[in-house]
Amino acid sequence: MWAGVVLFGGALLFHLVTLPVEFDASRRALVYLRSNGVVRAGEESDGAGKVLTAAALTYVLAFAMALAQFLHFLGLARSND
Repeated sequence: MWAGVVLFGGALLFHLVTLPVEFDASRRALVYLRSNGVVRAGEESDGAGKVLTAAALTYVLAFAMALAQFLHFLGLARSND
C-alpha cells in the first residue's frame, strides 16, 4: 500500500512541476497567434487569451484532483497500519 502512495506522490510532484510549463505554453501560444496574424487585436485576441488561460487552468484542476486522491490514499494507508 505504501509503495502505491509513494509512487502516486511522485506523480503528484510531476503535476506540480509541470504547472508553470503549461501556463508558459499558453502564453507563448497567444504571442504566436498574435504575431502571425492568426488572431486580430481586440476582442478576438482577448477571447483567444481567455481560452488559452482556461486550457492552462485545466492542469490546475487536474493537480487539485490528484492531490485529493493522494490525501485519500494516504489516509487509507495510515488507517491500515
